[in-house]
Amino acid sequence: MASISRLPDPIQESYEWQYEGACRDVDPETFFSPEAERGPRRRQRESAAKARCAVCPVVAECLEHALAVREPYGVWGGLTAGEREHLLMRRRTG
Repeated sequence: MASISRLPDPIQESYEWQYEGACRDVDPETFFSPEAERGPRRRQRESAAKARCAVCPVVAECLEHALAVREPYGVWGGLTAGEREHLLMRRRTG
């Protein structure tokens, strides 16, 4: 679970980048998997989410937010939770 202690202060400017996200009008299920989703279905959903991220003007802000709060679910900034964890480990050992 994401730690709320790492969340930015509840100031509008801290979250304003989200208003520019390419995902703002997309069903959230595109970015977050159902509990039992596995295999090809999961990979297809994640690919669709990543395609949306690929054209997003705030993808960098989204990814940095997800890394800062260690968001444990979904596709954020074009990366899955596992990919983000791998990136964090590489940054630590870098």
